[in-house]
Amino acid sequence: MSMTKDELFEILASGLPDADIKIEDLAGDGDHYAATIISKEFIGLNRIQQHKLVYDALGEKMGYTLHALSIKTELPKD
Repeated sequence: MSMTKDELFEILASGLPDADIKIEDLAGDGDHYAATIISKEFIGLNRIQQHKLVYDALGEKMGYTLHALSIKTELPKD
């Protein structure tokens, strides 16, 4: 199974509503994406905790509907 870039965006935006999210389709197959996510929710969290928030937003989609996701998390610059 696979998901579209828009579906992935909606899932992440729903789980991280304040986030600025950019998604890149790495292979054109609906299975390999890179996401850059900027969110205030990451303040005070280490990188592992930040990525866990992203995985929590994806729920069971990761590994089933979505095969691979490269995650880059950032704090807001303001």
